[in-house]
Amino acid sequence: MPPLDAQQAAARVAFEGLRDRICAAFEAIEREAASGATFEYIPWDRTDPSGVPGGAKENGGGVRGVMKGRVFEKVGVNVSTVGGTFEGEFGRTIHGAGDDPRFFATGISLVAHMANPHVPAVHMNLRFLRTTKQWFGGGADLNPPLPIAADTADFHAALQAACDRHDPGYYPRFRQWADEYFYIPHRQVHRGVGGIFYDHLEVPFDAGLALAQDVGQAFLESYPAIVRRRMNTPFTDVEVAAQRTWRGRYAEFNLVYDRGTLFGLKTGGNIDAILMSLPPVATWS
Repeated sequence: MPPLDAQQAAARVAFEGLRDRICAAFEAIEREAASGATFEYIPWDRTDPSGVPGGAKENGGGVRGVMKGRVFEKVGVNVSTVGGTFEGEFGRTIHGAGDDPRFFATGISLVAHMANPHVPAVHMNLRFLRTTKQWFGGGADLNPPLPIAADTADFHAALQAACDRHDPGYYPRFRQWADEYFYIPHRQVHRGVGGIFYDHLEVPFDAGLALAQDVGQAFLESYPAIVRRRMNTPFTDVEVAAQRTWRGRYAEFNLVYDRGTLFGLKTGGNIDAILMSLPPVATWS
């Protein structure tokens, strides 16, 4: 991949810094639980020019961070920076890539599945892409197997405050987008209690990156507080069974509908990083 320009490098550095702060916060929770769990960081490179049939020729890579602990049954935090050329029809589905198949993408993706069913699972993704256009996308959403209204309210309040600093119209728009996107049509249910989701946000680079950083900081300030509030709540076998059934729904969404999963598979990304969103144990009864 050619050397990054100033904007590409700034976005990558911002996402890597956010990853480091999130991982440190999650490891601190595991220390409080006396588990001793830490993240294992696994770098990967994408240098094979053959790409994926119908997908993309690309170079670049990233780092996959995974931790399995007493509180976080499985959490993955990935940062990737890739560039290359889309091949075939897939490129025509990507914003701005119809006439010129070249692209650049950098971003952070996080999914946490929790040991205690009273602690909500969570997803966050933030990204910067460039084709013939350039834009930001991402968001965060809370995914409790056993929803608790106070947790939902606190999570949404943090995201709203982050959005409102940039545009008072962002939060209602992005919240509705999340409600529409994180929906499982064949089950006719939402996969969680929502959050925000946005894509193809074409704003000046500094404004887009500042929004992404504020969303990441809102996540960092709200989610660990929810984890600490619930991680020692007693639970029953019935509640674990409900958690595992809900995880099956989550897996269905990520394998059938999630854009990030499709983008990663079509562009020949790291399979373990792409599928780290899948829960460690799930049931279909």
